[in-house]
Amino acid sequence: MLAVTVITGILLTWVLLSRRLARWSITAPIAMLAAGIALTGGSDPVLRFDLDRAAFEHAVEVVLALILFADATEIPAGVIRGEKALVGRLLGGALPLTLGAAFLTGLAFFPEQPGWTLAVLATVVVPLDLAPTAALVRDRRIPARLRDVLNVEGGLNDGIISPVFLLCVAVGVESHTRSTDYGEALLEAIEAAGWAVAAGSVVGCTTGWLLRRSWEHGWAHHSATRIGVLTVPVTAYALSVSLGGNGFVAAFVAGVCFAPAARHLPADAVETTNDLVTLLTVALWFLFGQIVNDEFWDGFQTSVVLYAIVAVTLVRMVPVMLVLTGSGLPTTDRLFLGWLGPRGVSSIVFGLLAVVELPDRSGDFVARVMAMTVMVSIVLHGLSAEPIGRFYGRGKGPPRPDSRTEAAS
Repeated sequence: MLAVTVITGILLTWVLLSRRLARWSITAPIAMLAAGIALTGGSDPVLRFDLDRAAFEHAVEVVLALILFADATEIPAGVIRGEKALVGRLLGGALPLTLGAAFLTGLAFFPEQPGWTLAVLATVVVPLDLAPTAALVRDRRIPARLRDVLNVEGGLNDGIISPVFLLCVAVGVESHTRSTDYGEALLEAIEAAGWAVAAGSVVGCTTGWLLRRSWEHGWAHHSATRIGVLTVPVTAYALSVSLGGNGFVAAFVAGVCFAPAARHLPADAVETTNDLVTLLTVALWFLFGQIVNDEFWDGFQTSVVLYAIVAVTLVRMVPVMLVLTGSGLPTTDRLFLGWLGPRGVSSIVFGLLAVVELPDRSGDFVARVMAMTVMVSIVLHGLSAEPIGRFYGRGKGPPRPDSRTEAAS
């Protein structure tokens, strides 16, 4: 209970000072990470988390399920329709190339590691998380078109990578066994994905239709709809797991299927889900502080640092620049979209699941590189936020305040 008290106390302190801290781009994830590093480090730390492996795996999966569902329901349909060519280039072209670049970079820096371990690592370090750079994404000095496209990409990116991650983990686990039956591992992964898609589609469409009809006919209280929305990802997760599918993939599919109905519900219908996601993710950032201490207490490996730097810069920038050639975007805008690929909670969760699923040496390796990649991303993208805003704001006057919520930042 001491850990809960400390985490909530730190979060409350950040809330009280959030507007002032925003001037220095100190978001809730950054504040919780710093506190986690400070309070879990040293030979006699103030706090220490020793978690049951099986329970921890399910807890992390539920957190990811809620994140993916919230991301899917918040994707603005108008932006997808209006910018489908640009979004399609980023997700259909740049994303596969980025995964391939991350894998090849791993081969160059870690030739001693098995190929499937490096494939898992690629899926861990590539997903985007805009929360650590929320101030930049809300900055009115940045063209609205670029911010909207980033929000759509961030909402769909980790959901698309999730099944690829599961496939790589399944084959990676099989590669460490004596049988090395890759075909069986592949079939099991495809079967799990199939059950996840089926469960997510059924739950998302059915609950969406029911909640919309209930609200339109006046059968449900305003506050009750928020609870109803929260049950959707939990139901999709539980049903998928019971059928042998993957829970967080099902939650993402449920969010995609539920999103059209959500637009006909009260504007704050998803707020309870979003608030819960915010609380769970800030706690995860605090836990990430302990991971950083554990992984780097004995020092840093040059190859890990260099890989992390390349992973958060060239691995994304080069594919994005290539894919957006001929799109009509100015070079500065293409550079902006290529540069702004922050890593965060999705990478942390995928990395933790890799630790649970992979053999110890491979899991520890993935966790170490993931931790360094997220840390480098926080530093580089955090430091670049204000200069980028100033660059776009030249001659536009002071930025107008953003009416959107800042709670998740």
